[in-house]
Parts: sequence; structure tokens; C-alpha cells
Amino acid sequence: MRWLLVIDDDEDARHVLGESLRKAGYETVVAAGGAEGVQLFQSGGVDLVIIDIWMPEKDGLETLMEIRRIDRGSKIIAISGGGRLGLTSPLSWASQMGAKSILTKPFSHEELLAVVSDVLAR
Repeated sequence: MRWLLVIDDDEDARHVLGESLRKAGYETVVAAGGAEGVQLFQSGGVDLVIIDIWMPEKDGLETLMEIRRIDRGSKIIAISGGGRLGLTSPLSWASQMGAKSILTKPFSHEELLAVVSDVLAR
């Protein structure tokens, strides 16, 4: 069984992502922010992390860098709707910082599962 960690400050997004991944057969744990997500990651056993880029306090890029410091080989998918400004460049930055894949919101259930499967297979 693969363990996935979803880090997103949006409660609805966390719920939808978590349920979608659970229904697909993944064990899933969710975190409401970067600090909580890093703490859960450090507890071990996480096979893949899905991180929203635009979050208050500790944003997704900071969270991604901290997780990569803990485990350089961590498998991370960065997601974002572009924030208030509609920017996609933070997803490019996430990719350069070690995210194995990126998804721009909104994305379909099928797109999510395809990217998760692809990243886990690498």
C-alpha cells in the first residue's frame, strides 16, 4: 500500500484530493499547511507528497525545500491554481526545486491519478 501526503490550506481541496486518492486505493493523510505537512512527512513512511504552492504562513515552495532537505529523493507533486494573480511561474520554480511533476488547478480526477501513478513508478 502506498502512502500519500496531501498538503493544502483549502479544506475543500484537501477533502476532495484525499477522498479521490483513497478511492483509488492509496492510504492518504492530509495536512492543512506546510508546518503540519513537514511534521507528518518526518514521521516516515510517505511515498509521495502533493503540495499546494499558494498557502499562508509556510508556502508550498518553502515546504517543498524543507522536505527535500529531509529526503533528497522524496517524490513531490506541486499543484496550484496560480493564486490571486493567476501566475504559473511558481510551478516552474517548484519543478526546478525538485518536484517530480506539476499540476495546474483545476485538474481532473483522471489527470491526478495518472500523474500520481507516473511519479510513483519512477
